[in-house]
Amino acid sequence: MARLPRLVVPHQPHHIIQRGHDGLVIFRDTEDHLAFLGWLKEASRQFKVAIHAYALMPDHLHLLATPSDEQGLARMMQWIGRHYVPYFNQKHGRSGTLWQGRYRATVVDAELYLLAICRYIELNPVRNGLASAPGEYPWSSYMHHIGAKQDGLITDHPVYWSIGNTPFDREIAYRQLTEEGLAQEEIGRITDATLKGWALGSDEFKVGLERQTRRRVSPAKRGRPAIARPQPETEEPQEE
Repeated sequence: MARLPRLVVPHQPHHIIQRGHDGLVIFRDTEDHLAFLGWLKEASRQFKVAIHAYALMPDHLHLLATPSDEQGLARMMQWIGRHYVPYFNQKHGRSGTLWQGRYRATVVDAELYLLAICRYIELNPVRNGLASAPGEYPWSSYMHHIGAKQDGLITDHPVYWSIGNTPFDREIAYRQLTEEGLAQEEIGRITDATLKGWALGSDEFKVGLERQTRRRVSPAKRGRPAIARPQPETEEPQEE
């Protein structure tokens, strides 16, 4: 079966995962991380994509981003690849592709899932054993969200702003949410939706997306549709 084109919806957040080819380490030192983040910042501005959260892992990366049009997300990722891949190959004496196929992405219901995905992304280093706490890992947006440093790459989403009336209130609230962690079921739901490209949100959100995009945004229910069986006729009572 032919693969559906990637679903991109302007002005909606998207969770993006890009992996290195065959588990290749794609960020080997500080210079690599800084180079990628610099090109990400430049490309996000050039193609009008707001970056809300990120984590650069040794062999893959996560982004939470909102494009302003249907082409911006793909153009941003392509532009970064055209700059980072030659840089990486030349520096580390290799050739060929760096990425494992095309990046994966899912459209996100911001009201229901934006903060959960921010935490999912920024807790990824902890889940992978690279840090005991998210603040110990230098290559994510967590320190920005708790007010420990300002990250010029990040555009705060209105949902993040809604968790507190002042910057201090938001930073405390976000730290507390992160310390609560995520249930394993929620982690699985986010991972599965992103890798398979299905929208992540409420049933109402998905129905609205299907109407807007005129395509299916969630997997079809398994099994054959139920067959309507004819009902037996009932005799009308006879008059006495």
